[in-house]
Amino acid sequence: MTAPLPRSLPRTRDTRIDVLRALALITIFVNHVPKNPLEQLTSKNFGFSDAAEAFVLISGVSAALAYGSKFLAGAGLATTLKMWRRAGVLYIAQLGTTMATLAIFAFFSLHYAVPELMTQINIRPVMENTAAALLGIVTLGHQLGYNNILSMYAVVLVLMPAFLLIGRAFGLGAMVAASGALWLGAGLWRIGPPNFPNGGIWFLNPLSWQFLFVIGVAAALHVKRSGRLPQSPWLALAAACYLLVSYAWVKIPLWGIDTSLGLPAVLTGFNKTYLSAPRLLHVLAAAYLIAVLPRLSNLFRLSSANPLAVMGRHGLSVFVLGTILAMAAQAWRMVHIPSTASNMTILAIGIGAQFALAYYIEWYRGVANGWREAATSGIPAHHDDRPALPARHGSVAAPSPEPVRSQ
Repeated sequence: MTAPLPRSLPRTRDTRIDVLRALALITIFVNHVPKNPLEQLTSKNFGFSDAAEAFVLISGVSAALAYGSKFLAGAGLATTLKMWRRAGVLYIAQLGTTMATLAIFAFFSLHYAVPELMTQINIRPVMENTAAALLGIVTLGHQLGYNNILSMYAVVLVLMPAFLLIGRAFGLGAMVAASGALWLGAGLWRIGPPNFPNGGIWFLNPLSWQFLFVIGVAAALHVKRSGRLPQSPWLALAAACYLLVSYAWVKIPLWGIDTSLGLPAVLTGFNKTYLSAPRLLHVLAAAYLIAVLPRLSNLFRLSSANPLAVMGRHGLSVFVLGTILAMAAQAWRMVHIPSTASNMTILAIGIGAQFALAYYIEWYRGVANGWREAATSGIPAHHDDRPALPARHGSVAAPSPEPVRSQ
C-alpha cells in the first residue's frame, strides 16, 4: 500500500496581528459603553485616531494574507468570489446586530415604560418612518449609532478586487496611489454612500476608509514578498514626535486652534467620516513604530495560546457579540443610575463573554477538525476482526460481503 504524501507544514501564524486585533476589539467595546471608568484609558484619549482606525488597518493586513497573495498570483476570480462572500457574511452580521439592537432597546423601553429609548442612537426614524427606515436598514442606508463598522468593512471588501487588479497590473505603488486618489476625492467633494431616509452620507465613509485598508494590504504584501518597511532613525523619530504632538493636542487640549491654513478639511481637520489626514497619519505613525522597533513589536508577539491571541483569531464573532453586549449595556444605563461598581461589572461581564466566545469557537473548531480528520483518514467507523473472504477464482467479480449487523 502506497504511503500518503506528507502535507506541507503549516506556516507559523504571526500572533502580533491577533493580539493587536484583540486589543482593538476590547477597546471598541469599552468605547461603545460611554462614560465608564475605563473609557479614559482608551487610545482615543491619547491621540487623533481611535480603535476603529487600528481595527481597519489590521483588517487590511489580514486581508492581504488571506486574499491578496492569491489574487496577485493569478487566482483573481476565485479570490474575488471569496472576498465578496466574506462581504456577504459581514452584511448579514450588520443586519443581525442592527435587529438585535432594535430588540434590546424595545425590550428596555417596554419593560421600564420608557418610550424615549426608541428615539436614541438613530432609532427614531424607525419609529416615525418605519417602511423607509426598514428599507434603509436592508440597503445599509440607515445605520444605528455604534452599528456602522461592519457595513463600511463590507463595502471595502467589495472594492478590493479593483485595487488588487491595479496592483497586479501596475504594482503596489499604483494600487496605493489609486486608493489615495479616491480618498482625496471623497474628502474634497464630500462623496460617499447616501443615508436613507435621513440625509447625508454614512458616518464611516467606505470611499475614505478604504485608503487605510489598502495601505495595510500593500504593506503586508510588500513584506510578504521579502520586502522591508523603510527603517530610518529619522523617520522613527518623526513618527514618535507626531504621536507626542497628538497626545499633547488632545490633553491640553488645542481643538480650538485653526490649523487649516486655507487647505481642505480632509488634509487638516479631524473628521472621522472622511478619515482626515491627521487621524490617518496618527494610526500609521503608531503602526510604523510597532513594526520597526523590535522591543515594541515583541510586546505583542505572544504565544498562540495567550487569551489575546485566541480572541484575535475570531475577530468577527467577538466583534458581533461585543456590539450586542454594548448595546444592552447602553440601554440598561439609560434606565438606571450607573455607579462605578455597576460600570465595572458591565465591562467585566462583556469582556469576559468575548473571551468565553473566542475559547468556545477555538474548542469547537478543534473538535470539528478532529471529526473531519477521522472521516478522511480511511479508518472505518466499525471494525470487524474477522479476515475478509477472498474472491472466488474464475468469477468475473466477487460480490461485496453483506455488512455485519450489530446484535
